[in-house]
Amino acid sequence: MIPVIALVGRPNVGKSTLFNQLTRSRDALVADLPGLTRDRQYGIGRVGDFPYMVVDTGGLSGEDEDMDAAMAQQTRQAIQEADLVLLMVDARAGLTAQDDAIARDLRSQGIRALLVANKTDGLDADSATVEFHALGLGEILPIAASHGRGINVLMQRVGETIAAEHGDTAPEGAALDRWPGIRVAMVGRPNVGKSTLINRLLGEERVVATPIAGTTRDSIFIPFQRDGQEYTLIDTAGLRRRARVQDVVEKFSVIKTLQAIDAAQVVIVVLDARAGIADQDAHLLGMVLDAGRALVLAVNKWDGLQPEERESVRAELERKLGFLRFARMRLISALHGTNVGHLLEDVREAHASAFAELSTPKLTRLLESAVAEHQPPLVGHRRIKLRYAHQGGRNPPVIIIHGNQTDALPPAYKRFLENFFRRHLSLVGTPLRLEFKSGKNPFAGRRNVLTERQKTKRKRLLRHVKGR
Repeated sequence: MIPVIALVGRPNVGKSTLFNQLTRSRDALVADLPGLTRDRQYGIGRVGDFPYMVVDTGGLSGEDEDMDAAMAQQTRQAIQEADLVLLMVDARAGLTAQDDAIARDLRSQGIRALLVANKTDGLDADSATVEFHALGLGEILPIAASHGRGINVLMQRVGETIAAEHGDTAPEGAALDRWPGIRVAMVGRPNVGKSTLINRLLGEERVVATPIAGTTRDSIFIPFQRDGQEYTLIDTAGLRRRARVQDVVEKFSVIKTLQAIDAAQVVIVVLDARAGIADQDAHLLGMVLDAGRALVLAVNKWDGLQPEERESVRAELERKLGFLRFARMRLISALHGTNVGHLLEDVREAHASAFAELSTPKLTRLLESAVAEHQPPLVGHRRIKLRYAHQGGRNPPVIIIHGNQTDALPPAYKRFLENFFRRHLSLVGTPLRLEFKSGKNPFAGRRNVLTERQKTKRKRLLRHVKGR
């Protein structure tokens, strides 16, 4: 298995900044605020021939409040999963009781750890780090994560440690892609149950889930496997209406959610059955469709609704989301597990449709059948002609239709073609895009050219006759 490296330490020592350096990405939110990272954030890195997975964790503050306790539990789970721990300390702040407590805990568990002293820029590294030898973790690696200083030396030491654990060759079966399997983003308004649903799908408390709206701030990538199929789940921050997005961290969360939609292959939009369908839900669904991503709808908190309430919700879903009939909709309870097991079936079906390979002969035959069933309209006493079709892209599927005067096709006929192709190709859960191209008439303008030639020839003939 690919080695796992966990970044641990007290809040605001620079773990997320180092995470971005080690993964050569900007996947973790970074700001000068303690406690910004609340869940385990996974990323892929490589040292020479050795790939590894690095895990960013929330800070260990030692507080007993509910949120800090949940964050601490996430960090402890990451430590248990890890092959190597990087304990980060703040060289400017000096040694603290929290640093000592974390180091003692690692030593007592026999965890293999490297001590990383961050924020050494502008300081004499030896003088600034000497007191950290008291932690008893051996060599101290000074870095300045925000400037990228010392990272090469740190990664070299990480590589040496990994090589010592795994030998001189890369681990067998190491993932070459950044994220394995089907990438599935979980999106929705705050507090609709996205993190609870992910924990239910995974069968463990992988992400922090509390009744507090907005608990998730970053987009959390979580690889896992089910029934032989690999997935990467992406837990995202809840999207509020723009007028309510005031805090700068929440604004970054919105950006990360939009990036997660773009990175995903299938998006599960989680709706709250008890709160109804809000304008923000429709706006979010529009963004998913604009991105061309395959879609699964999960209507959460269905358990506990009275029969009349369920009928009211069903009517509202049909009225407001009728334009999404191509997507599977599941009425679920993330808390109790009702119908959750079917979501991954829907994800696989939507993914297969989004990446379907469509042959040109088959598409052209379907186009001919559609035209035979319902001919295009007349334009200027001439009927629009549709000649052949071929595939122009995947995720979402794109069908390019060639013909004459296709720019004059009315929207109603385009919808007829879209529904016809979707029905006969069995495309479920994915948008379908049709593009129309009109071929140039090779004889266009030729009549006028021939007429001019005829006139010239006639004039020459007349001059010749008069000359005789």
